[in-house]
Amino acid sequence: MNRYSKNLPPLDSLITFEAVARNGSFTRAASELCLTQSAISKKIRALEDNLKLTLFERQARGICLTQAGASLLSEVTTLLERLLHGVNRIKTAHAPNSVTVLCTHAVAQFWLFGRLLAFNTEHPSITVNIHASNDIHESSVADYDFTILYGAGHWSSLNAEPLFAERVYPVARPDLKLKRVNEPSDLQDLPLIELDASQWNCMDWRDWFAHFGLEHKPDAKRPTFNQVTLAYQAIVQGMGVGLGWDFMVKDKIDKGELRRVGPFEFFSSNADYLAHSRHKTLSDAALTFQRWLLDDARREHSPHCQELKVHP
Repeated sequence: MNRYSKNLPPLDSLITFEAVARNGSFTRAASELCLTQSAISKKIRALEDNLKLTLFERQARGICLTQAGASLLSEVTTLLERLLHGVNRIKTAHAPNSVTVLCTHAVAQFWLFGRLLAFNTEHPSITVNIHASNDIHESSVADYDFTILYGAGHWSSLNAEPLFAERVYPVARPDLKLKRVNEPSDLQDLPLIELDASQWNCMDWRDWFAHFGLEHKPDAKRPTFNQVTLAYQAIVQGMGVGLGWDFMVKDKIDKGELRRVGPFEFFSSNADYLAHSRHKTLSDAALTFQRWLLDDARREHSPHCQELKVHP
């Protein structure tokens, strides 16, 4: 006998249990699952018999979970969500005209979203599905057609082509009154919005000032954020001067909603790359998306992207 069928209750009984527990009612669960209340009751009794546990306490005003039931619900909810996500990801990945892309929240919101609208206009038959996560590594790429990956471009298991270089400069709201900046050191006297990048690979003020030969010591009294998007929102709200990544702030600068603070900027040796597994054969839809996105990026960011080495 299969070890799963031998040691685990039927999947449909767990789905029924989750529905009853979430709704707090046999009747509402029956309506949600398009079953009779009697069928729901039988499935729950069968599950309790299988586990040799009482999962619900039947009370005059309804039902409530026992301690064992609450523990089971925590496990079942997590596993069903993971299973649903995995099944949907596999269905999407193998759809004939579907492309999956993994990228950070910042890249998705500030760089990729507008391009997807243009791509969809030109290629309406291709669906591009975006998964945003700030926890992206080389090993993350296998589950997707593409990943927009930040770094130096050296990934042994990936083909990677540059999209845009990392260009960072101080920005603030136009109505924020600030002293004139003649030297990079002048920025240290301004109300800086600090970025805590200790847990991930990202430039912060310490890195930025070090590029100009200056030491930076964060002021504990200044607001500190652990995500680029949060620091960006603080800049937009006028809380101070923050680091602005060109791909995020250029549009607002062009509209006059943000301004650069001083003429100083840092082009790092890193960039964002469109990467995919060396061992994965790209579909026609994925190849179309790849060519389109790379052409669009090169038109906008030339010549800086052309200076980056392509790592086939």
